[in-house]
Amino acid sequence: MTTRGGCLCRAVRYEIRGPIRGVLVCHCVECRRWCGQAWAATAARRDDLAVTSNAALSWIASPASDTNARRGFCAECGSCLFWDAPGFDAIAVAAGSVDDPTGLEVIGHTYVGQAAGYAVVPGDVAGHTGLPT
Repeated sequence: MTTRGGCLCRAVRYEIRGPIRGVLVCHCVECRRWCGQAWAATAARRDDLAVTSNAALSWIASPASDTNARRGFCAECGSCLFWDAPGFDAIAVAAGSVDDPTGLEVIGHTYVGQAAGYAVVPGDVAGHTGLPT
């Protein structure tokens, strides 16, 4: 199974050569500032993710991250693509960047205590690493 995806302008493309997790929607302040809304992300095992076109891939430290994460984005179009924390076996991938058909479903919401005032969300599943099975 290979899942493909990339940024809006197609300058960054990736392949996931293995299973991907269902979508977790993160409502933390950093994710909301990162993409302008709660961030919907799937995840792939680190060894299964291959960036196939990365000329415009840039990384930025996630300043308030308690996991010392960094975030990957396209420097050309600004698409938010990856969340990568050292020590995790998986890398989060923006669900919206996955090529259709995705077959993805939302499996939970995290950090709902930090959700925007206008957000309507179910219970918190914070701490869920959610590696694909």
